[in-house]
Order: sequence, then structure tokens, then C-alpha cells
Amino acid sequence: MSNILIQLLIIGLVAGVAGGMFGIGGGAIMVPAMVLLLGMDQKFATGTSVAAQILPIGILAALVYHKNGNLNIKYAVLIAIGLVIGNFFGALFANQPYISSALMKKLYGIFLLAIGARYLLVR
Repeated sequence: MSNILIQLLIIGLVAGVAGGMFGIGGGAIMVPAMVLLLGMDQKFATGTSVAAQILPIGILAALVYHKNGNLNIKYAVLIAIGLVIGNFFGALFANQPYISSALMKKLYGIFLLAIGARYLLVR
């Protein structure tokens, strides 16, 4: 197997572990929003986030969260509907000629700092 294929597999594995542990991916947005804005328990929000992204990436992780009572399927379906619509509009915005890659990188960094600060500073 070529070096690039091994690197891609490792990247996928690391991303998958992070996704399974923290609901990262779309969960980098969904999980903090559910915890900070809706007051959900961290594990419950993670399980719900994973289920919202279930096909195909989260199915096994969602089963584990469901088995342990940390998943709300109704919430996950509602979030998934919002994801489909929101992803479309987010892609339209991000691909405007006046939105540069550098600006997108800065906006994402600001978003991550704001979420991180909120997690660290608010009970």
C-alpha cells in the first residue's frame, strides 16, 4: 500500500476516534450548541450528534451511545434536517467570491476560541 493511502487511513482513524469520543465533525458545532444553548448533558449531546450524522460514519458509535442511554433519536432526526438545510446555505455563503480561504480560516478560529472559552469559563 502506498504511503499516501496509509496516511489517509490514519487521518480517517484519528478523525473517527475523535468523532466517536466527542461527536466532532458537524458535532464540533452541534455538541457545544446542545450543551451550552439547550443545557443538555455532554454525553447525551454527543450521542445525539453522532446519531444525526449516522449514515454512514456514526452508526456504530450511535449504537454504543444508545445502548448506554445517551442518545435521543427524535432530537438527532431534527438536527439532521437542520444539517441538510444549513449545510446548503453554509456552502453557498462560503463559496461567494468575496469570502476568501483566509477569512474562512479566521472565522473558524474565532468560532473555536469562543466555544473553547465558554466551555472553560462557564459551568
